[in-house]
Amino acid sequence: MGNPPTFRTERMLWKQGIDFIAGIDVVGRGPLAGPVAAGAVILPQGARFRWLSRVRDSKMLTPEAREDLAACIWRDALATGVGFVSVESIDRIGIAEASRQAMLGAIGELKLRPQHLVIDAFRIPACRLDQTNIIRGDQLSLSIACASIIAKVARDHYMSWQEPLHPGYGFFSNKGYATPDHIRAIHEIGPCDLHRRSFAPVRLMVAELAPQPVLAAV
Repeated sequence: MGNPPTFRTERMLWKQGIDFIAGIDVVGRGPLAGPVAAGAVILPQGARFRWLSRVRDSKMLTPEAREDLAACIWRDALATGVGFVSVESIDRIGIAEASRQAMLGAIGELKLRPQHLVIDAFRIPACRLDQTNIIRGDQLSLSIACASIIAKVARDHYMSWQEPLHPGYGFFSNKGYATPDHIRAIHEIGPCDLHRRSFAPVRLMVAELAPQPVLAAV
């Protein structure tokens, strides 16, 4: 599973007297359907919870491991928050800005005001808090990895709840990603309200499914 994430960045900030550091991460940027989600987690300074040794980037964990760790994070972190941005907003403002809005939403859900943000790759220009951006942060920072886990679990739950409301697409298993079965379902029954029509694969399929105008005979 590779080297585990650490508190390396957080320790440098803690030594500067910064107590409340929020790890921030976004999940669900790539799917063809569903909202984008972000997580925010403030861990205690020098936390030594046993479950921390099992934390990894959410993409590297099994669904069962994510569920178990998410419960630990919500229980033991000083503060946690998840923010969602809808499909309608993604189509209107684009996935990059929607991701930033989701991060702002997650920060807004924290019961403690963070003094510093550590973020996976992104910056949030609209946020005045000090920020440190870490490439592959979800693999390097424990705070960011924890944020990725709670965001992934929350989004997966949302997509599973949508399965009976939008049958036929397999959202319970594919969570909106472009699996062969999902692509085939869109071709066969068309897109639903959860599909991101601004994303090229869906946009092209919508165009293919649109009725062609009938040309009058001359």
